[in-house]
Amino acid sequence: MINVLVADDELPAVEELAYLLGRDDRIGTIHRASSGSEALRALSTESVDAVFLDIHMPAVSGLDIARAIARSSHPPAVVFVTADEDCALEAFELAAVDYLLKPVRAERLARSVGRISELLRDGGKGPAPEMITVDQGGTTRMIRRDDVTYVQAQGDYARLHTADASYLIRVPLADLEQQWADAGFIRTHRSFLVALKHVASMKLAADGPSVSVAGANLPISRRHLPTVREKLQATRIRPQL
Repeated sequence: MINVLVADDELPAVEELAYLLGRDDRIGTIHRASSGSEALRALSTESVDAVFLDIHMPAVSGLDIARAIARSSHPPAVVFVTADEDCALEAFELAAVDYLLKPVRAERLARSVGRISELLRDGGKGPAPEMITVDQGGTTRMIRRDDVTYVQAQGDYARLHTADASYLIRVPLADLEQQWADAGFIRTHRSFLVALKHVASMKLAADGPSVSVAGANLPISRRHLPTVREKLQATRIRPQL
């Protein structure tokens, strides 16, 4: 079980997040703090595997707490929960496991808990997530590469698809194919690059083979079919006829 601390200077936000976490069977004890100083006191007295921190708390901010945690010998995993997208880069520089935007959705929170579980299984020494800088509506933000389910070619650009949104970046699909091969991405078609871990199924049909990725059915070209089948069979995904 994962013991957590939730810290936010707005009590309703603390209770809402604690409620959502309490519905997850992987979560054990949930400690609460309504200020940064209270969070630091809790961390000094309680055994905590992960902390969910609001960034903008008076006096002692979530970033201040993360810096203090980073100096400890056995730091808990840090997840920032905030309405502010502008601090994402600094948050990940502090080795945050995740960065959640308010209001927090249950399915998005579950993914964060999954990342914490993986980190704890690895002894807290998992690699730092690969971050990608994207532009959305004139705002620059950071997203995790492992949140990308598939990539679609759009001329000299590529559109990154996640469970929540899509982002256009000025990088050709062919370049991403080379750069992300070791991260489990595979070309299925001249227009698509998919993350193997997000593939739910593969289908061989009269109108052409396809893969199901995060609810989207994406084509597989004849040229790429042998490699795609080999890679998916290695992950125990078998074609459906």
